[in-house]
Amino acid sequence: MVDLILVAGSAFWLGILTSISPCPLATNIAAISYIARDVNQPRRVLMSGLLYTAGRTITYVGLAVILVVSLLSAPQVSHVLQKYMNKILGPLLILVGLMLLNWISLGWSGSGPGDGFQRRVGNMGMWGAGLLGIGFALSFCPISAALYFGSLLPLTLNHDSKILLPAIYGIGTALPVVVFAAIIAWGAGSVGKAFAGITRVERWARVVTGVVFIGVGIYFTLENIFGILP
Repeated sequence: MVDLILVAGSAFWLGILTSISPCPLATNIAAISYIARDVNQPRRVLMSGLLYTAGRTITYVGLAVILVVSLLSAPQVSHVLQKYMNKILGPLLILVGLMLLNWISLGWSGSGPGDGFQRRVGNMGMWGAGLLGIGFALSFCPISAALYFGSLLPLTLNHDSKILLPAIYGIGTALPVVVFAAIIAWGAGSVGKAFAGITRVERWARVVTGVVFIGVGIYFTLENIFGILP
């Protein structure tokens, strides 16, 4: 039970870290702008925020199911993962940590769905928030790709949880939108202060997580590749 709570907490933290990283945060701000159109209708604002969250969550779960089932259904791939996953995990965590610290870059900025897509979504009203969540979830940039493919999927494979952990991660990625939807419904004047707080938190959260990833990655590398640690 304790292990499940720790793993679920890790997935949620990865989702939150994704949501406040610069590129995903930009898409979440766009989603907030979309939702804020109904500022005079608090229930619609909250419902739009929940639909956006559902869109992102369904997308991440769907991707995880497809990828995990595809990998494990191939006997050779499954055997390689079972044999080498612990050895791969250490260097992978180090790589993700270096990316979080901005010490290395893939030279790929990522981008959200085009203006045409966003205009079509806008014409759908409140229900467009769900489609917007799907589109933005698929708009991977280096940090979000590293956290999802480099951290969440290995966690999912290790714990055989292709639905629960990606779902928790998806909820975490949409948390700022849900929070802002609640703030907008409660009082639009608080939005600026809340956004300023998130931008301040993002830097230290990314740095702390990057350092932890590198430390854990070094430990796993020394233990599983070099056999130095017991």
